[in-house]
Amino acid sequence: MELLLNLIRGFCMAAADSVPGVSGGTVAFVLGFYDTFIRSLYYLFLGNREQKREGLIFLGKLGVGWVIGMSSSVLLLGSLFTTHIYELSSLFLGLSLFSLPLIYREEKEALKEKRNLIWLVPGIAIPLLLPFLNPVSGHGPGVDISQLSLSLGIYIFAAAIVAISAMVLPGISGSTMLLIFGLYVPVISAVRDALHLNFAGLPALVIFCLGIVTGITCVIRLVKNALQDHRSAMIYFILGLLIGSLFTIVNGPTTLKVPQPAMTWATFSLVYFLLGGALLAILNRFKQLMSA
Repeated sequence: MELLLNLIRGFCMAAADSVPGVSGGTVAFVLGFYDTFIRSLYYLFLGNREQKREGLIFLGKLGVGWVIGMSSSVLLLGSLFTTHIYELSSLFLGLSLFSLPLIYREEKEALKEKRNLIWLVPGIAIPLLLPFLNPVSGHGPGVDISQLSLSLGIYIFAAAIVAISAMVLPGISGSTMLLIFGLYVPVISAVRDALHLNFAGLPALVIFCLGIVTGITCVIRLVKNALQDHRSAMIYFILGLLIGSLFTIVNGPTTLKVPQPAMTWATFSLVYFLLGGALLAILNRFKQLMSA
């Protein structure tokens, strides 16, 4: 059951990571395993031998589901994100909104420190301001990563650091950051080509992966220490990110390769919204059974 739970968790994170506007970190926080996820990443990159083993076991189980989810997203679900983006956005809205009372229940003690309420403000502001940094919004040309040069390699490396740092935090989409850098479509295309044994973009993907490892190493210590030493402020900050990400999810369709209008009441799907809540309830039940 534990393996199944982590497979589902990883799949959900990958599905979120592959869609601009939604963060895998949000899914981890909403589904209640964000602390374990951050701690395992910290152990894997910065822990001792025994801690590395513990982190590797958890992330390995999570990673299987993530790989399945990301491969499905790239190979099978790409058209679904275009043709059913409003249904998927509604589902993620359901996951996010229905998670708020669960998060309050889990973090009731931390949230009693009302002086840290101010940390909601930057948390909400960051996802709201990110779209204004995007100069392309799905219209501009992407970066041609098949023609790799030293300057382009440095650019891809730096963009990967920023994107993975965003992806680890709830409420900030790493995919959206890649879109801002003009790398979302090229990276997704290079991954899809590699899965079809076309390795023209492989050198750029290797550089991208090195940037991801560097980004995780840099940000994970900061996030872990904040959760450990300043938990109340960090929980309020993360809740702010989560609330601000609702706006990002609603506007997620505008960041597609072929931009669509932002979700409205007319395109909102109540069925998928409730399905998101039901999925959250099922996964929460799994978690309760595991801890019983």
